[in-house]
Amino acid sequence: MAQGAIRPETPRDREERRVLEADLAESPVAGKPLRTRLRNFRPDAESAVRALGGPLVWMRRLRAIEDAVDQHERQLEAAYRETDPADWPRVAREWDFSEVNALIARHNKNFPAEARLPMDPRTRDFVRINGRRYEREPLDAEWILSRWPAERP
Repeated sequence: MAQGAIRPETPRDREERRVLEADLAESPVAGKPLRTRLRNFRPDAESAVRALGGPLVWMRRLRAIEDAVDQHERQLEAAYRETDPADWPRVAREWDFSEVNALIARHNKNFPAEARLPMDPRTRDFVRINGRRYEREPLDAEWILSRWPAERP
């Protein structure tokens, strides 16, 4: 729908208005109030309070994990360019992921409860999110070598 400018009425507009007026004249609900729509939820005080608090704990933690992984990727990219291919596996083994892995472990432990993740009764496990499990894999030397292999082209 256009904002502000009023366009001239076209023959098509006139025909649409005529058809709508004819439908309205025959409508059984014309002039009667519409019934209220039933909702599958009931807003409660807890959800209102949560909404005022900004991002939830698990949301902030996921963002921190993503930021930490991005930072590691930038640092690893620079180290990959500067390191001799023969030394790269050693650098990958010695790379320190302790902080991000602690966040990942906390996420894997607390996320289902914090996000109120429902259970799948068939599998007796938490439901998948976008087809994937909620758990994140810790970062290690294998993760590095899968993205930046020691054998360079």
